[in-house]
Amino acid sequence: MAKIKKKIKTIRVDADKCNGCRACEIICSAFHAEPKYSSVNPARSRIQVITHRLRDIWVPVFAGEYAEAECLGRNKYVIEEKEYDECTFCRASCPSRNLFKEPDSGLPLKCDMCEDEPPQEEPLCVQACLNDVLIYEEREEDVEEEVRPEDLETGLKLLVDKYGPQKLTDTLIRIAQKG
Repeated sequence: MAKIKKKIKTIRVDADKCNGCRACEIICSAFHAEPKYSSVNPARSRIQVITHRLRDIWVPVFAGEYAEAECLGRNKYVIEEKEYDECTFCRASCPSRNLFKEPDSGLPLKCDMCEDEPPQEEPLCVQACLNDVLIYEEREEDVEEEVRPEDLETGLKLLVDKYGPQKLTDTLIRIAQKG
């Protein structure tokens, strides 16, 4: 496995500042409507605000990876004397609940950080958040990446086509001697 630098984009949530306005849900669902901005349906949003209105608790949770099976984790969390199970704050779309599933098709939803052409500076939910609850962060991390042999072969074939087998061989020998 090779270590590579990868740009990690994430949204940090400061739940203490959330007042439950749900502007993040509205802008997200409008952005992902077909055609874009043609409708608002928070059930299609890639961010959901989990609430306990009587206790004035609002926690934005954005959609993560799809999980094919229900998890075994059922830890309990107590926030201001109200008990929540782990599912409440989970970011996955999974078979045990309807959160982060497209309402018509049932397909899982995942936050795509509003990837668009031209690219947004920040995801729209971050831009729409008036209380600075959602904070966009980018950082580089070293990650292990598995190199598949067929990918390596494809890359080498392209280099051979571009530079010829002798130049590629000479370069590989030179790199190996330095390394």
